[in-house]
Formats: sequence, C-alpha cells, structure tokens
Amino acid sequence: MNLLVRVSEAKNLPPMESSGFTNPYVKLELGRLAFRSKAVKKCLDPSWSEEFIFEVDDLKRKLVVSVLDEERCFNNDFVGQIRVPVAWVFEAKDQSLGTSWYTLHPKSNNAKNKDCGEILLTIYLLQKNTPLDMPPTSDSAMLSRKYADSLHDSPSISMSSSLASSPMRLEEDVPLKEAKVNAPTLAGRIAKIFNKNVEPTAISSIETSDASEAESNDSLSLESKCVEPSSSVDFEELMRSLETREQSGEVPSCLPGGVVLDQLYAITPRELNSTLFSPDSSYFKSFADMQGSTDLQVKAWEFDNNGESLKRLVSYVKPPTKMVKALKATEEQTYLKAKGGTFVVLVVVSTLDAPYGKTFKIELLYCITPGLEQPSGEQSSQLVVSWRINFSQSTMMKSIIENGARQGIKENFDQYEKFLSRSVKPLDLKDISSEKDQLMASLQVEHHSEWTLAVQYFANFTVVSAIFTWLYLLTHLCMVMPSKVQGLEFVGLDLPDSVGEIIVSILLVLQGKQVLKLVSRFMQARAQKGSDHGIKGKGDGWLLTVALIEGSNLEAPNSTSTSSDPYVVFTCNGNRRTSSIKFQKSEPLWNEILEFDAMNEPPSRLDVEVFDFDGPFVEPSSLGHAEINFLKTSVSDLSDVWIPLQGKLSQACQSKIHLRIFLNSTKATNSFQEYIAKVEKEVGKKIRLRSPQTNSTFQKLFGLPPEEFLINDFSCYLRRKMPLQGRLFLSARAVGFHGDIFGQKSKFLFLWEDVEDIQRIPPTLSSMGSPVISVILKPGRGTDARHGARSLDAKGRLGFHFHSFVSLNVAHRTMLALWRAKTLPPKQDEMIPEKESEANDVRASEDESVSETIQAAEEELEVHCDLIEDNDSDAKITQTEETASFLGVDDVNVSTVYSSILPLPISFCMELFGGREIEERVMERAGCLNYSHSPWESYKADVHQRQLYYKLQKCIPLYKGEVASTQQKLRLSVKNGWLIKELMNLQGLPLGDNFSLHLRYHIEDLPAKYAACSVQVNLGVTWLKYTRNQKRITKNITSILKKRVKLVFSILEKEYIAKS
Repeated sequence: MNLLVRVSEAKNLPPMESSGFTNPYVKLELGRLAFRSKAVKKCLDPSWSEEFIFEVDDLKRKLVVSVLDEERCFNNDFVGQIRVPVAWVFEAKDQSLGTSWYTLHPKSNNAKNKDCGEILLTIYLLQKNTPLDMPPTSDSAMLSRKYADSLHDSPSISMSSSLASSPMRLEEDVPLKEAKVNAPTLAGRIAKIFNKNVEPTAISSIETSDASEAESNDSLSLESKCVEPSSSVDFEELMRSLETREQSGEVPSCLPGGVVLDQLYAITPRELNSTLFSPDSSYFKSFADMQGSTDLQVKAWEFDNNGESLKRLVSYVKPPTKMVKALKATEEQTYLKAKGGTFVVLVVVSTLDAPYGKTFKIELLYCITPGLEQPSGEQSSQLVVSWRINFSQSTMMKSIIENGARQGIKENFDQYEKFLSRSVKPLDLKDISSEKDQLMASLQVEHHSEWTLAVQYFANFTVVSAIFTWLYLLTHLCMVMPSKVQGLEFVGLDLPDSVGEIIVSILLVLQGKQVLKLVSRFMQARAQKGSDHGIKGKGDGWLLTVALIEGSNLEAPNSTSTSSDPYVVFTCNGNRRTSSIKFQKSEPLWNEILEFDAMNEPPSRLDVEVFDFDGPFVEPSSLGHAEINFLKTSVSDLSDVWIPLQGKLSQACQSKIHLRIFLNSTKATNSFQEYIAKVEKEVGKKIRLRSPQTNSTFQKLFGLPPEEFLINDFSCYLRRKMPLQGRLFLSARAVGFHGDIFGQKSKFLFLWEDVEDIQRIPPTLSSMGSPVISVILKPGRGTDARHGARSLDAKGRLGFHFHSFVSLNVAHRTMLALWRAKTLPPKQDEMIPEKESEANDVRASEDESVSETIQAAEEELEVHCDLIEDNDSDAKITQTEETASFLGVDDVNVSTVYSSILPLPISFCMELFGGREIEERVMERAGCLNYSHSPWESYKADVHQRQLYYKLQKCIPLYKGEVASTQQKLRLSVKNGWLIKELMNLQGLPLGDNFSLHLRYHIEDLPAKYAACSVQVNLGVTWLKYTRNQKRITKNITSILKKRVKLVFSILEKEYIAKS
C-alpha cells in the first residue's frame, strides 16, 4: 500500500529574511522515509506542483509536512508544519482526504509568530497494483518526480573508487519511484486491509489485481539482469535515421575534467559504436558482470524531443566496497552526433544513494571518430572518453567528492580499457604510420640529370641567338682571307675598319657577357641545389614539418626576365629552412619536406618568403611573403592549405604556394614542469598551475589551440584615452587582455615574438599614481590588437600601457621571463641573469619585502576572518579557481544598500558627482584620502565617464587600501533624474584582487513643492577568483559600504544645510 502526497502550493508564508522574502521548500517525513521539494526563491506564495509516494507498512505512523526556509551557509529556518496520521487517510471515504488547504503550525505553542501560512495538499492511499489515477487539480500539469532518502543511515563522508566507478551517467529527470523499506509485517497489514469494510470501488480495484501473478512477476524481475527486450526497430536503422537529421558539423570538445581513455582500435567506427551501445551487443552486460554489478536494466533506444535526440535509460547496482555500500546508478545515454563515421554519446550518471549523491552528477562524453589507416588498408577508429562533474547544490565536501570521483573514474576506465581490448584489438601508434608519414611517403621529388636541367635552363632566345651568332662568325672566318695590315694595326691585332664592324663587335661582347652570366648563375645554383629537403629534425620536443608542394603564379619581379627562378625560405624561432631553386618556372613543383629541429615550446609563428634567385652575391628579389600564426589557425587546418602571398607583385599576380604543415610533440611528460620551473627561477615566485577548467576557459575566450596553457593572470587597467579595467593573461606564447566594463567587452592578443621591449614607467597622475608597464611591439606587428594600443610611434610600433597592478613586481618579472624565454636564444637567455644579477639584487630585496608584506597581510586576514585555507585545501581549490575570471556585468546580482528621500534639490545632490569643491570636501570627510578624479569626458551618446582614485581611511579598519574606480553617468529620459554607474576595485588589500564592486546610484527629482530628491543605491559584487566563504565576504562588504554610503549622503545633507 502506498501513500501519495501532492504538494501544490502555499500562501501567506511569513518572511524569514531581512529582505522581506522567504526561500521556501517542503520536507515530507513518514517514519524513516523523507522527501524534499525544490526551493522557490524569494516568494511568500510559492507553487511547487510536486508529488511523492511513500510505502506504508504501519497505519499508526504520521505524515509530517514541514515548510522551511533554505539557507546556503547556515541552518535552514523553520516556517511551519502539519501532522497527518495515516489512519485518517485509511478510514476516509475512498481512502482519500482530497485536495485541501492545511494551516501550518509552529513547532511549539510558545513561538512568537503563530501565523505560519497555509499549504495546499492532496493526500490519499493507493494499492500497489492500482494505476496512478490522480484526482483532478489545477496544478497537475507539471509534476516533478523525487527519490526518498533514508534518514536513519549515516554514511561516511569518505569517498571511494566506487563512488563514480561506472563509465555511465544518471539522468536529469528520472521516473517516479517508490521509497523502499523493510516491512516484516507487510503481510499482516495487507490482511488487515482485506478485513476492513471498505467501499465497493476500492474492493473491486483490489480484486482486479492477481496477487500470485504480481509475486511471480516481481521475482522474475529480481532474477533477471537485463529486463527490457530489444526494440522492434533495428539499431542500425536508428543510426541511419539519426544520420539523416540535421546535426552540428563540429565534434564537441573534450569535457574539462580530463580525458580518461584515448585509444585506437582495429575496427571501423560504426562497428565500435555497435559494440558499445547496441542493444544486441553482449559487451555491456559482460562488463557489468565482470565488475559485479547487479539488477542491470537496459531500456530500448527511443527518439525524444520530437525526434531530435536518441536516448535510452540504463540502471544497475554497483557492488559495495570497504568505504561505501552498494549504490544504485542510473544513466541517461544521448546521441549528440552520428554522421560521417563520427559518433558522440553523452552519458549522465547519478548515484543518489552515495554520500551527498543528490548534490552532483557525473558526465561522460564518448567520441568515436575515424582513425588512421592501417598498413593493410583497413579503417581504424579512435575512442576518446572525457568527463566532468556538475554540482547542482553547493556543499563543503566539494573537493572530497571531486577527488573521489576522479580516482573512481580513473580506476574504472582502466578496467574498461582492458576489458574492451579482449573484444576489440587495440592498435599502437608505432605500428601505424601517421598521416604525416603517409603524406611524406607519397611525395616524390623530381630527379633530373644535370644535362636535362641545363637544356631546360639554357633553352631560351639569348643562348640560341648567341650560339647562332658565334657559328655564323666562325663560318665567316673560314671563308674570308686575312686582310693586310693597315692603319694602327700590327701583326696579331686586327681593328675594325668601319662603323658597322664596331657595332657588331659591341653586340658580340654584350651577347657573350649575357651568356657567361647565365652559365655562372646555373653553376652557382647547382652548387646551392642541396636544400634542406630530407634533413631530419633533431632532439625531443615540438617538431615542425613543412611539406612544400608547389607554387602558382610566381612571376618574375622585372620585365626583362621571362620567368622567375623561385625558392622558398621558412623561418621559425630563429631557425631557417630553404628549398631548392626551380629554374625558369612560374608554376614550380617542389614536393620537398623540410623539418625543423625540436623546440622546447610550441612555435607561435612560421614566416614564409619566396625569393627569385639572381646569384649568391646579389640580393634576391622577393616574390611575396606570408605569415602563419599557430595560435589563430588550427594545426589540423594546415595539413593541406594554399597560402596566398602578400606584397605588391604577388597580390597583383595572385601568387600562392601549396603547403602541408604538421606540428607534433615528442616531449617527455615533465617538460611542462621544467618550463614552469625555469620561469619561476627568474620571477622569484612560485607559479600556481591552472586547472584544466581554467585553461579551457582561457582557450575559448581567445580562440587558442589546446596546447596553449595559461601561466598567470593579473587584474589591471589598460591605459588608453579612457582607462579600461580588465585582466591581463600571460601564456607561454602570447599576451591577452580582456576587459568588461558596464557591458562593453574588449579583448586583444599579441605574441611574445612580436614584442621589442618591455619598460617600467614611473607613476603619473593619468595612471592614478601607479607605475606603468609599457609593452612595445616591433614595427608592423600586432595589427590585430591595434584597438588596445596607447600609441603608435613614427616607426610603426604599437605601445600598450598597463597599470594599477596589485602585485606590480611579480607581473613585471613574469612578463620579462616569458618574453626572454620566447625571443632570446637559450645561451643568451642563460647569460642575462648572470649579467643582471648585481642590478637585480636591490629589486629582489624589494620583491621579498613586498611578498613578506603580502604574506603578513594574508596571515592577519586569516586570523581575523578565517578566509584563507591551509596549504592542503588551497592546493585543492586551485583546481577550480579562476573559472569566474571571465564573468561579465550581466552576471552581477545587485541588492539595495541605501534608499532615502533627501531634503535637498537634485542639482545640489549631483554636486556629489560634479568634480567641484563640494565633492572633494564630502569625500574627504567620509574618510577618502588623496581624493583625485579626472574630468567628465564623453564616452558615447549621452554617456559621460571619468576615473576616481583615493585611499581608504575609515572604510576598512584593518587595512588602509586604495580605490580605483570608473564612473559613468547618463540622464534618465522618463523623469528628471540621473543614473550613475561605478565600477570599484580595491587595491592593496588581501583578496582585493578577487572581486570588483558595482555601484548604481539612481537619483530622481521630486515635484517642485517638495524641494527634495529620491536616492537609491544598489550594490553588486563580481567574483573574479574563487575564494572560500564568498558569501561571508560579500556580507561584510555590503555592510561596510551600506554604512559608508549612508555617511556620504548625511554629510552632503549637512553641507546643504550649512550653505543655505
């Protein structure tokens, strides 16, 4: 027998928070069973429309329905409750109490507030085999399904590998399920039910259920491991139907939790997909048996959302371990893509019975793509499985759950990979030639003999005419007799006897000179024909391989040459590779392979320039150039690409070259740590490694490849015509800036290789009293980032100015270290610290004192506020911090900190933002030292902007920090009023770099007879970095600024009274 309770809505609930609202949710208890509804935010008349089912084994129990106010960091507040004995429901007509309003009561009669509101419930009993025919209600359209928690269990909070040991996921919305308890007197209760005098309708409904048949069905379902039969529709037909539907062209990227399986298999992608996910495949059931899972139930694949997605549900019970009891897991498997030999399946796993299992779900992404071709010519497939964990509720056990899930998933997929290798043969990359090797083997360089090349080169009008002329001259000499000596001639010297003979002699000399020049160029070119083709790259690291295929429309730079003698020079990280020279060809075919020696870091740019050969002692003419940026172009897109050449001649002729570029790494696993250690040595400060989630967000923000990793980031201002607050991101190959002020987003990126100099400029008034880090680019570089540059000098160099760093010395030294590591040769890079060691002693001591001061401030803050974790917890939080570094203004939740009607005109109230004497006097009396501001300047239509800078004296007692803020003001169109927005950043305070404050002043004029104005101030806090107890810090900031704003306007009111 089941007790069904529908929670519809409540009304007239008392406010439990200072804001005048309540976050109510309902908790239902029957014996040792409990349910919980969702929480409705900030509502006194909430609507839930949720239903719950209890299994009843004792009619003496009471149903307790409690309404509570949800609090994230503190205990939930009690609102009210009711108690309904199950016997009342059993003895009622039709065993139903119907839909009624129930008055909520306080816990005790001594409670101050006895008016707790009312709740609308539908309560009735239901036989187990009776269909769920609900009484009609107005709120029965949307019903949420819930699971029951066993409150008498107290599972350990320690996580084990079985917490997430299945490579499967639980669904978001699960079917309605009953709560299970042991019922030793269940038979007696059923007998008692049949002996009762109940209504004929109830008796008939009970008689229609055959008890013996139900018992046999239940036993059969327990013994069976795979209950659901395969669908009548064939799995391959479902796949073909799914492939005909519209799908996104891109394969989803790996989930941020990391890749747990990446392996090639000697099987086609379609066959591997059938092996893993087909209902007819025995692999799934065999793997569950191997792990000891029981009660495996696999439903058939079905189309959902009007045929847009293909889904199925899988449930099973994981075996118990030493730390965790047996867990029931449910998976929702969904096909995201099935087209062109690519299959992507998202699996959502939930383990509600696990400790804190209701607070998180695990997601797994299976990507099956075509792999490399095997030597036998057969197709292979690649399986990549990645994961992440999603928390639906905040919990203090987040780090423990993440570590337990990570360990469990790793161990599980180690078993998964081994078990799959028994059914499908895995492939080793060493046994399969890569795409690069296959391409290189297919390229065949043209081999010509010296005579063939000579004939091709000398087969032109100049050489043919010269040969004809000299043959003609030799024939003439044989036919004529020697002339007698006359004039100034003597024996052995025969001078021209006429003007015609002089002209002929000149032509013969010029023609001979031209022929000798051609012969010399040919011999020199043949001496230089040994290009870098076929020379293997040396060392371990990032290997860059360029296949130069052919060229198109490579015309000669001058009109005297019929065609060019092109060759190509590639430059990367200071290393050059040169191709061979192709004689007299505007459509050359090279088919040459050029490899660069291994590099410690991935290259940023490859420079390509095509020259016309004109001898070794003559500067060659450029036929065009191109630049390949590896940060902006995917390496996969460069595997076969035509590169257009830049330059006047090349653009006019539409010249281009055909390249195939490959970049892969043969580095050891500790190379990244070595690079970080190298940077740390020069910076003099330990660098915290960013989490995969942070790196993924950084890569998506600037569109960077997966191999680019974030080294450090700093909060600062970008100095332009109007300063822009944002974050400066430093990676191994590039510098990026992202700013978001009042919804106006700006970002740019430039390479370390483009930087010519980094300077430190003393503080000025325009930099708000902060030193400036100036980054100057090389001429003509960084044109994509021109909108962020402060200046452009006469040499065409862009200059970027950054200031207002919290840790200026650390930022400056980190930028210098990364710049030198990328631009200077290794030997020179090692010599610089030695040459500058004496000059840096004083700076190092300053940095040590600054770091000691910051460390002391952090320790003091830890004592006073308990905001900083110990080393172990800090290391764990580092994995998930910085993910909020990219939040915009739209994500700020604002609250009202001040609202009042001031007895002064709006014109005088706006003097607080006028930049005159009254503003400075009020702010100084409010505790703002060295108060300075820039004049209001037009930002855009009807919007003006300015900057403020001052030091704190009374706002925060423990620390005397600094404030740098940006204000914007615009006139309201509806009423006579103003809206002032302020973005405030605290500097010199521990954890001040972790958040920014958003203030909005809404000032409206009241009718003239009142001579007053209405002022409302809203505050929002944007968290740029993750920190413990964010809610506590936000509460403290709100309290302090609330007092400060109230003080400022009270001083302004006194100024008006004194003036009047």
